[in-house]
Order: sequence, then C-alpha cells, then structure tokens
Amino acid sequence: MIFLMISFFSFILLSKSFSLMALPIRKSVIAITCFDVSPVKETRSLKAENVREREEISSLLDLPEFVLECILERLSPTGLFTMAGVCTSLQEKCTSDHLWERHMKQKWGRLIGDAAYSEWQWHIASRKRSTLSKGTKRKTWFGNVSSLWPVLWNKSKLGTGSETRSSVREDSVMAWYLALEGGTFWFPAQVYNRENGTIGFMLSCYDAELSYDSSTDTFKASYSPHGRRTIEDGIEWDRLRAPAVDNPAHVVHVSDCLDDLKPGDHIEIQWRRTKEFPYGWWYGVVGHMQSCSGNKTHCQCHKSDTVMLEFKQYTAGSQWRQMTINRKTHSEVGNRAAGFYGGIRKLYNEEEISVWKRHWQFKVVE
Repeated sequence: MIFLMISFFSFILLSKSFSLMALPIRKSVIAITCFDVSPVKETRSLKAENVREREEISSLLDLPEFVLECILERLSPTGLFTMAGVCTSLQEKCTSDHLWERHMKQKWGRLIGDAAYSEWQWHIASRKRSTLSKGTKRKTWFGNVSSLWPVLWNKSKLGTGSETRSSVREDSVMAWYLALEGGTFWFPAQVYNRENGTIGFMLSCYDAELSYDSSTDTFKASYSPHGRRTIEDGIEWDRLRAPAVDNPAHVVHVSDCLDDLKPGDHIEIQWRRTKEFPYGWWYGVVGHMQSCSGNKTHCQCHKSDTVMLEFKQYTAGSQWRQMTINRKTHSEVGNRAAGFYGGIRKLYNEEEISVWKRHWQFKVVE
C-alpha cells in the first residue's frame, strides 16, 4: 500500500504536465483532486459537482511524513524551488538543508572545497554586519531572489507570485546553491592551463575566483597575477578543480613527501616568475640523475639527497626542462631568470595523474 502511494504521488509531482498553479489550495496546503471514474449525470448542477469535488479533495500534507520525504527527495532543484512557494508548510520542508545538500554534492561537490565554504561563510557574515551597522531591517530572502538568482526563478512555473516571497535563511544550503547557480557568488578554485591553454601555461594549475554562467554551463575566471586582473571566459568543468591544499597562493607549501620521491613519481610543484607573483602548480615527474643509467635494478637515485625533476612539456635543453632540489633542505629555490620553485606535492592518486595527462596537448614548449 505504501509503495503504491509513493509511486502515485511521485508520478503526479514529476510528470511534465503537472502544473502546481492548477492545483486547488485549501487551508494553506496543496490539495490533489482524486479522479472519479463513475459517470456524472448531466442533470447535476454545477454547485453539486463542486460539492462532490471538495469532498474528494485530499491534502498532500496528510501523507505519512516519510512518504512525503520520499517524494520531495525525488524533486529537482527547480521542483523544490517551485514547491517552496506553494504554502508555508511546504516551504519549511522544501528549503531544509538535508534536501539541498544532496543537490549541492551532486553538482558542486567536486569543485567546492574548504576555501569556497569559508568564503561563503565570510560573505554571509559580512552581509549581516552591514545590515546591523546600517540599523535596517533585513529584506526577506525570497523577496530578492528574482533579481539575484534568475536561473531557477525563470524555470519556476509559479512565476513571481506572492506565495513565493517568504523568508529563507541566508546561511541555508539552498541559498548557497542558488547563489552558485546564479553566478552572484564568486568562489575560489583552480584552473588548469589558464588563459585558454596558452602555451606559456601548459600543464599548470592556477588559483582564480570563479563565477558560473548557467546559460552556457561554463565559468568566468578572474586571475590576479601582479597588480592587474586577467579575465577568462568559457571555462568548462573539466578544466577546474578545488584547491588541492589549503595554502594561500603567495605562500610556500610545506613539502611532506621529499623523503619518498623516487624516479617515475608524478608530482606538482609551485612555481612563479618573480616573488611578487602568486604561485601556480606545475605538473612534472621525478627523473634519474645524470650519473644514473636509468636501470631500475641498479638505480640509487632514491637514496641521493639530490632529486631530479623533469617537465617534459618543454624541449630538451630548455631552462625549464629539468631542475634539481635537495630533499633535506628544500624550501624555495630559483632566480629571476628561471623563476622560483616552491613546495612539492607527490601525486599518489591515479585519478589526479590522469587529469594532468588529459590536459597535456602533446605540444612541446621551447
């Protein structure tokens, strides 16, 4: 019986032809009209038909709690957004964090890291401080959503009806999701092969502030290299990642893998042109020392204090093709001619390695 109820109501809510505006609403709840298959006599008056319909109306909110939850869990973000505007009871349910956390994780989980979450918390706190300092009453969240987040708003079948203008917590997961979808919230992440894959940035990954464009399903990135901002449009999802480490772009990463490095290992290393610039992460591999034949049986490179790093996207003989570090004392090394090398991450995850290889366009840089 419960299975049939779930199937029936899920079909009604998820059907493309379902229109919430057409649903009769009674006592501030959604009501669903049961279908009457018995013949209706033509002699019945309109008043009598209305009475019979009302008697057969049952409330969606009369369902057992777990049945209603099953229905709401199957709704898309647009569906939840729409349902939240029907009545106060459904608003409370459809804006709850646990329903939106699943959608947040499904779409944004790979890209949103601790840095983005901290930025969002700071954004909320700054808004609250601004409101308190001005001594003004905070506007309701739904009252502003039509102008701030038009994406789901335009998809909603309820339009801009007054039912939708109710308050929702600014620190809710729903508010965060809509801020990301609408592109009003710029968040920190990293971009592979920045500036449209320019040769000079081959196999690099740089910090940026990102804004999502739902109309193209791409991102806009804002880089701040050295006193000026560079903007790049049309960045696709596969060129983005959450920051690999919780480390500001101008700070040397503390390497904790130096004793483990051996030929064949895949690594990322920080590099910057001058000390005024932020670091980017660059892909490379651990190579053999020049004194080593490369024979695995006799190789002793892993015992040496000196580690050879190779960047095969550059031609042999290029000043950026190879460099060495001391595994015992390494911090930041370099000069203004070749740039400065910072912290190192060893890549243990095969997925991380495969992502770097996908971004290698097999062009060799001079």
